[in-house]
Amino acid sequence: MNIWLGQHHAPQFAQGAAVTIGNFDGVHLGHKHILQQLKRKADALNLPVVAVVFEPQPKEFFARKLAKPLPYRITPLRTKLDLLRQTDCVDAVWVLRFKQEFADIPAQEFIDKLLRRDLNTKYLLIGDDFRFGAGREGDFDMLSRQSDMQTERTPSVIVEDIRTSSTAVRQALSDGRLDYARKLSGHDYILSGKVKHGKKLGRTINSPTANVQLPPYHYALNGVFVVEAEGSFGTRRGAASFGFNPTVSNSRRAQKLEVHLFDFEGDLYGQRLSVRFLHKLRDEEKFDSLEALKAQIMRDMDNARNWQPE
Repeated sequence: MNIWLGQHHAPQFAQGAAVTIGNFDGVHLGHKHILQQLKRKADALNLPVVAVVFEPQPKEFFARKLAKPLPYRITPLRTKLDLLRQTDCVDAVWVLRFKQEFADIPAQEFIDKLLRRDLNTKYLLIGDDFRFGAGREGDFDMLSRQSDMQTERTPSVIVEDIRTSSTAVRQALSDGRLDYARKLSGHDYILSGKVKHGKKLGRTINSPTANVQLPPYHYALNGVFVVEAEGSFGTRRGAASFGFNPTVSNSRRAQKLEVHLFDFEGDLYGQRLSVRFLHKLRDEEKFDSLEALKAQIMRDMDNARNWQPE
């Protein structure tokens, strides 16, 4: 899968392309349904499949501009690209930088420049709620009037009477319902990043943790979890804390992911860990003392070791 970054690195397809556009946050079952349908059509037309995504996501851009709280993000860009690759449906991803100049593009100009000139779009498949262009003026009706490209939309995917959407996945993660998030997504929730130096509090109670560096988004998940981590060492079960560490820090600027791997000894600094969240043990708490926190960490370790999937 090829990746193009930025407006000035548009992929060129002389024969045309089969295209879809969206945030693809979480790459859930609804997204996968769109990509599978697009792949079938592209194969029939002998066209490459191109997914167009935005970074930052539009809601994040406007929240920062208006100084509002950031919306929850499910997947950082790198994880999103990995998940798109794993679908085996996408030949290329074009990551467009979402900024004010881009937000101000009229809908017809978006069609003429991005879809027609840059991508040479012959077939376009979108979700049933897709809007685009300044003021969100562009919609399926406008796209369907373009005579040189065929546009179709795909209906929602329903799981347990709920429309599969990034909003539904975010809510499931926020509620700690990892099983339901897994049903909506078709995969476990995963975060990945390089291990950096932290405060090394875990070493004082014989439970060292890897401090995994993440992009500074606002993540829906928060608490203590049973996890499975993958790295150069292979795959190991462990326990993870993901949040703001309120007992030892007053900062709410960025959530911290700290992972303890069971029965592991070695240097993880600089390594990239992929952390798979399996089960939520408890919410994050602020303890009255460091000793109380340490005692709870030891209980968390025992609970994580003893947890078994149903």
